[in-house]
Amino acid sequence: MKSADRLPVLFFGHGSPMIALADNAVTRSWATIAGRIRRPRAILSISAHWLTRGTAVTAMTEPPTIHDFGAFPQALFDVQYPAPGDPELAARVATLLAPTQVTLDTESWGLDHGTWSVLCKAYPNADIPVVQLSMDMSLSPAGHFEIGRRLRPLRDEDILIIGTGNIVHNLRLMDWNNPAVAPYPWAQRFNDHIRRSVALNQPALAVDFASLGEDAALSVPSPDHYWPLLYVLGARYDDDDVSFGPDHIEHGSLSMTSVKLGRINFELV
Repeated sequence: MKSADRLPVLFFGHGSPMIALADNAVTRSWATIAGRIRRPRAILSISAHWLTRGTAVTAMTEPPTIHDFGAFPQALFDVQYPAPGDPELAARVATLLAPTQVTLDTESWGLDHGTWSVLCKAYPNADIPVVQLSMDMSLSPAGHFEIGRRLRPLRDEDILIIGTGNIVHNLRLMDWNNPAVAPYPWAQRFNDHIRRSVALNQPALAVDFASLGEDAALSVPSPDHYWPLLYVLGARYDDDDVSFGPDHIEHGSLSMTSVKLGRINFELV
């Protein structure tokens, strides 16, 4: 397939679950991104919020909306994202990842908030099939990147691959009362370093993020929100254009930076 005809691969900095109830520059930018790429046949989402021992993929026809959080307003628990599933895509994912054993999950998971809080803004009609891929907690960063590499052919099969997490995600040090506070210097340095590695197509720098020492330790105190970016970088082709947006840090230590890799350009409005 010509690179111009290939679907892009996207990483969304999803922030707090409350973004599902918001109407702001970030949520509108997600709708803009979705509106400026070809409608996919289905979506494969790698969310920060499905960690497993081994690898699994949702394979039910009607994945439930999972409210995988605690003390939030009832309005957030009332959100539903009734997109259909796609068992055939789940089976295709399992084939691509062989010889890695992949569990076809028909009952234990669904669409968690890392997925639906983004998709309810990007594709609010919930009429595109969605499949989630779990992240094996035993894998190294290089292992997560390699899974993304093996998923890359899906881009030529009208499947939109998305990762959803945060490059910088330190909830303990967030200034919860002030989203516009200046980023911590370590958070800005780390976000800039990873952004630069993506812009220069040097994924080894992003895979080896821990080598950044204290900046990495503070920005990625646990790797679950960072790992989805590695799947996206793994699914990249060398001739992909790169775009960033939104591209800022909120609350001092929560990066909302999103990445689009592909030949279809857009400008955020």
